[in-house]
Amino acid sequence: MQAFTLPDFYLPYPARINPNLERTRAHSDEWARRMGMLDSPTPDGGLVWDADRMSKMDYALMCAYTHPDCDGPALDLVTDWYVWVFFFDDHFLEQFKYSRDLAGAKAYLDRLELFMTDEPPEVTNPAEAGLKDLWERTVPSMSEGWRRRFVTSTHNLMVESMWELDNIDRGRIANPIEYMQMRRKVGGAPWSANLVEYAVGAEVPDGLAATRPVQVLTDTFADAVHLRNDLFSYQREVQEEGENSNAVLVFERFLDVPTQEAADLVNELLTSRLQQFENTALTEIPALLADRAVPPHEQAGVGAYVKGLQDWQAGGHEWHARSSRYMNEGAASGGLAGPTGLGTSAGRLSFSPGVKAKARQHAHALFRPVGSQSEPEIAMPFPVRTSPHIDAAREYSVGWAREMGMLDAGVWDERRYTGLDLAHCASMIHADASPEQLNLSTDWLTWGTFGDDYYPIAFGATRNLAAAKHLTDRLPRFMPLDAGETPPPTNPIEGGLADLWQRTAGPMTESSRATFRKAVRDMTESWLWELWNQAQHRIPDPIDYVEMRRRTFGSDMTMSLARLAHADVVPPEIYRNGVLHELDTAAQDYACFTNDLFSYQKEIEFEGELHNMVLVVENFLGVDVAGARDLVARLMNARMAQFEHIVANDLPALFEDLSLGEETRTALTRHAEDLKEWMSGILEWHRKCVRYTEPELERNRVPGLEFSFPPTGLGTASLHLAPAP
Repeated sequence: MQAFTLPDFYLPYPARINPNLERTRAHSDEWARRMGMLDSPTPDGGLVWDADRMSKMDYALMCAYTHPDCDGPALDLVTDWYVWVFFFDDHFLEQFKYSRDLAGAKAYLDRLELFMTDEPPEVTNPAEAGLKDLWERTVPSMSEGWRRRFVTSTHNLMVESMWELDNIDRGRIANPIEYMQMRRKVGGAPWSANLVEYAVGAEVPDGLAATRPVQVLTDTFADAVHLRNDLFSYQREVQEEGENSNAVLVFERFLDVPTQEAADLVNELLTSRLQQFENTALTEIPALLADRAVPPHEQAGVGAYVKGLQDWQAGGHEWHARSSRYMNEGAASGGLAGPTGLGTSAGRLSFSPGVKAKARQHAHALFRPVGSQSEPEIAMPFPVRTSPHIDAAREYSVGWAREMGMLDAGVWDERRYTGLDLAHCASMIHADASPEQLNLSTDWLTWGTFGDDYYPIAFGATRNLAAAKHLTDRLPRFMPLDAGETPPPTNPIEGGLADLWQRTAGPMTESSRATFRKAVRDMTESWLWELWNQAQHRIPDPIDYVEMRRRTFGSDMTMSLARLAHADVVPPEIYRNGVLHELDTAAQDYACFTNDLFSYQKEIEFEGELHNMVLVVENFLGVDVAGARDLVARLMNARMAQFEHIVANDLPALFEDLSLGEETRTALTRHAEDLKEWMSGILEWHRKCVRYTEPELERNRVPGLEFSFPPTGLGTASLHLAPAP
């Protein structure tokens, strides 16, 4: 019996098949045999694969479905890559996952990476032989930028296998956010997206590859591929092989629900990710191409990439429904069994799950009365410390906000700003700061909070996205990399940023300035993302919300500022390591969700907001406010438990794996301690600040003020907010 009944999938794209299938079947069988993949022994004396097993899995059929338009030689090469990656996965399982040989696994993976270089070592096993052959056949026709991205993707899917292995060894099941982040790396779908560029014969331009819209296309594609695979492979992976890296199992354990319900929720998330892909492709990508004045041939390349990803989704589902590798009883659509000519494919499309999800996402009633919410049980194992300079910082910060014009712009008055008490927050997250450092930290919090309050009032109420973009595009001018002159500021946001940049960036190196400038820019551009969703009246997709919330909250910016103190001790690539990334994002999510819990009434009832984790959970799971609130608290507690696990286990292991020196170890340990104070201080500030109390919300319901500094320049003339009636 199957572990559960497969759900009704959202299938917006028709599956098509490449006419070169039979040629590639013959080629891939011969290639696997030549690489030694059909003769590779397992520790118990069997074979990882034999000819019969490979034939039943039919990777040529998968690639013919997922790449329906490429020519025969390209389909041969792409299929060989997939034969290699699936063999690698099964070979790694046999050699190391069952035996829990962590040391042997690491040595195996470290050596395998050497076969993506110009001078590879001698081949010792089929995985090495396959990778060497494929690398030499692929890279000559691709750009340096593509090679760099592909090496990163291949590195991730190989090396992050250690994360799966470590979790199996510990009997540990990831929390949902951790799982989705790590699954992208170990699951290999970003790697598949790189191969789409090869198959369609059009690379994503280097200048666009790292932008949010293109990255979201890749990430949503990857998540949908992985979630679909988890549904089809649950029985084999979890019940037969004892793996615990599967979204259905993660949802089962985290939500404490039966397997069938967990599978249905995974399918809901799969549908949401596909619809986020569509929204990005149809709204954000055209805007990006226009904004960057991308030439026509590069626009065509991006379009081919989007279509290639769509083809992969459709074909990947069809193959999962047919391959002997998966649990798929009743899943085959039969769409290719009958007529396959022009106009015959639409009859098999299934839209119903997507229609329901999209309707729910756009149907939220703004300004819904929700009342004040009690605080759920939130874990906080770290003490709160406060700077002795807090009173001086409080007095100073009011003067700075007034000097920058923030108290005369229709957003805050002095009473309201004093009630924010941002100096209190700064004094807890930087308890050991000098008076000057504490003033600077308070001013950054003041500037970020002012901008976050200003954008929805000035631009969200009028849906004036052009004016918002004009202001946002001007802000980098006030952060020159040479710390030199800036244009005259025209409003408090520009003036405050110019002042802060000169005080902050002056002592930095140029590379440190570039890092910090990007973090500030990511935050300001995330405010545009919120306005974009507001204009569409669209509650964000859960994963997109979590990832963008880290930016809208300014957590990347504040962490970047803290890291720069250790820039001469800790190489930047260390902070890009997966252990540090998980440490930082666990802390960020805890802090962001803290804000969402405390600001729920303010944002939903008083501001008509759509960006709050409690609301996102309400909408996605269809639960009431109390249920969503408690689930957000559980996510916070899970992220806190993960943070503590990393500090206790993964961080010391990283020190040893990379043979880090004592000075670097001390700096990274200090970084973890700073994050503890950051989380505890943010929670304490929310508990003490009047900003989120009902009396304060009622007091500020009708502002009765006009904006005194509408942004000037092209596209901004229509911005003028009158007092609310």
